[in-house]
Amino acid sequence: MANTISRMESVQSPIITVVGELIRNNPGTISLGQGVVSYPPPAEAIEFLPKFLAENSNNLYKPVEGIPQLLAVIKEKLNSFNAIEINDDNRIVVTAGSNMAFMNAVLAITSAGDEIILNAPYYFNHEMAIAIAGCHPVVVETDENYQLKVNAIAAAITPKTRAVVTISPNNPTGVVYSEAELLSVNQLCQQRGIYHISDETYEYFTFDGVKHVSPASFLANKFSNNKHTISLYSLSKAYGFASWRIGYMVIPTELFVSIKKIQDTILICPPVISQYAALGALQAKPEYIQHHLDEISQVRKLVMRSLKDLTGICQITAADGAFYFFLKVNTDIDAFSLVERLIKEYQVAVIPGTTFGMQHGCYLRVAYGALLIDTAKAGIERLVKGLQEIIN
Repeated sequence: MANTISRMESVQSPIITVVGELIRNNPGTISLGQGVVSYPPPAEAIEFLPKFLAENSNNLYKPVEGIPQLLAVIKEKLNSFNAIEINDDNRIVVTAGSNMAFMNAVLAITSAGDEIILNAPYYFNHEMAIAIAGCHPVVVETDENYQLKVNAIAAAITPKTRAVVTISPNNPTGVVYSEAELLSVNQLCQQRGIYHISDETYEYFTFDGVKHVSPASFLANKFSNNKHTISLYSLSKAYGFASWRIGYMVIPTELFVSIKKIQDTILICPPVISQYAALGALQAKPEYIQHHLDEISQVRKLVMRSLKDLTGICQITAADGAFYFFLKVNTDIDAFSLVERLIKEYQVAVIPGTTFGMQHGCYLRVAYGALLIDTAKAGIERLVKGLQEIIN
């Protein structure tokens, strides 16, 4: 047993935990690291909890795919916000966050040794899930502005490819893919007989007039994309629901039985108390999200102004979505060493780009969604000062 090598040894350690330990060891550090928001769920989420408590049967297992009343509200949301129609070709499955939705999808569509295409920089938990499933991530580089290179994606498809993953708005770069790019990828997947996994966790977080587009809303060549598109969503960001662990996925009906097997084995059913909270949250007035988006937008503008002081030290691509900026630092220092120095010497934390698949060059992800404007101002000033003094 001592000589047995587990497949888990090839899976990277969660970087948030590693950086979190450094933060704890350096009290007073301001975190520009983890991708969470500062605000709590809407009042409607809490108001629905007595309805859960009032029914004793809610303490028992509920349907694997989610409680009917939550599925109904999600169906309405998908139709009104995403232009996705739920019909005989697709199904909604409520999950314990969108990370679980991605794991469900990978396990449902692959066998060991299959390939899934990720666009770098990718979301690290996606790469980890693929490895855990015994599959291989095939990494395709994006262009200098972190936009998709559809021809490169097409060239990376092999007989073992089962899906192409897109994240828009993007984590870690904050870029938003255009409708034309997403349509091209979606059509490519249709033509090659593979799935398009569309992670839309940050769907509400777009700025400066940019709009979110859901690939499952496309109708290409009179073919319903519901048959090859898997869409992933989360309440963690927009509704301040990070620890409540509620997300959902829209899947082709052909995958429903497989995904129910997976979810029943791992989870049985999503936490019912959290589903009741989600039911309330999704009925909150639009002003709830808009108010918080306006606050984050103000923090974003502050961060953008401050980052201008890093001209010549970093290359910073415009980011119209999510709550991240991805910096390419002009240095030979490796990214993790730079992160360590920023925490220990300047008390500000960011995430190294290596964890997002950027192995060549020094990249940093800056997250600003969790900070109020005064804290953000202090944190970004520390970051700018640290990079100016370390790099120069």
